[in-house]
Amino acid sequence: MDVPNIVWILTVAGIMALLAFDFFFHVRKAHTPKLKESAIWSAIYVGIALLFGLGVWMAGGSTLGTEYFAGYVTEKALSVDNLFVFLVIIASFRVPRKDQQKVLLFGIVFSLLARTGFIFLGAALINSFAWVFYIFGLILLITAGNLLTPDSHVTASEGLVVRLARRLLPASEHYDGDKLFTVENGKRVLTPMLLVMAAIGGTDILFALDSIPAIFGLTQNVYIVFTATVFSLLGLRQLYFLIDELLDRLIFLSYGLAAILGLIGVKLFLHALHENNLPFINDGEPVPVVEISTATSLGVILGVLTATILASVLSPKGKAKHMVAGAKRHATEYVDLNYETDISEREVIFNKMVREEAELKKLPEKYKRLIRDETEFMNLLRQAHAEHDQALERANGR
Repeated sequence: MDVPNIVWILTVAGIMALLAFDFFFHVRKAHTPKLKESAIWSAIYVGIALLFGLGVWMAGGSTLGTEYFAGYVTEKALSVDNLFVFLVIIASFRVPRKDQQKVLLFGIVFSLLARTGFIFLGAALINSFAWVFYIFGLILLITAGNLLTPDSHVTASEGLVVRLARRLLPASEHYDGDKLFTVENGKRVLTPMLLVMAAIGGTDILFALDSIPAIFGLTQNVYIVFTATVFSLLGLRQLYFLIDELLDRLIFLSYGLAAILGLIGVKLFLHALHENNLPFINDGEPVPVVEISTATSLGVILGVLTATILASVLSPKGKAKHMVAGAKRHATEYVDLNYETDISEREVIFNKMVREEAELKKLPEKYKRLIRDETEFMNLLRQAHAEHDQALERANGR
């Protein structure tokens, strides 16, 4: 599929228009999106991606259409895994809920720029050196191995980037809305908002090192790689607010992604052997091997993702982990509320936490071990209860 320059120009212009619309109509004014808003816009972005894929299918044929959908589904699944780390970073920096949209949109834009650079670099390497497929395959197999220990994967990514951001960009302890700079004691200083954006941006670069080899394992068409990657990222902000309270429940997603990346890694090795020109392998001649078709890859990807999501949602351990994470998140959110926050808003968050506390007490003992730093966790809950009692006293005293 030889893509004319005008198609590239129109595609990039359309992507920039979507990002501009997202910023001016949704993110510019700080607010916490409601569930309905997030659901509607998530569906719209997925619909745009699917319609674009149908256009590719009709214009370029079934092979390119299958490559696009395989790439889109894989990158979308990887972007959901990325949300786990975004959630940890945002919680680590205690970003106010209403300002999280701007952080996420910055992360998406930075991710688009980083991935675009890696896409064209990867395409140039592939066109010049067939052995790059071996490197890409090895990267994916190593990543798949790391994903088999999902907790350490998240902790390592979050910890490295956050530590670097805090060390290299010392800032004030307090936010000033969504400003990147503020005045403190008569001096102009950085705010934590700049730190969290730096942390998100640095994490995006690490993610690109995994995702770009993955999609090149499904297609080497640069236009398909670019558009599938971009459409998987558009709508990620809305998806975050739609499923952020369900992320902790997807306990088997990393294992499913490990299987998918492992499959694509093997596919890349087989393709490298088929295109081989390394002198120490088969005397520099291509090796006759059976290659995995893109249609087969797409079927396996969809099957694995369906199985892992269903297993996560139906798993008792997943439900228990969801309750623990939910209680901690809502307690932290409550404690971080401003003194002046309306009592009705406090009640909504507090009632969610109380319901989760009640469910936690019913859990079998083996699932209660999912609570890390139990003393800290219980102290957080007690603090939230104490602050709620004080808030009620203030409200009743008016």
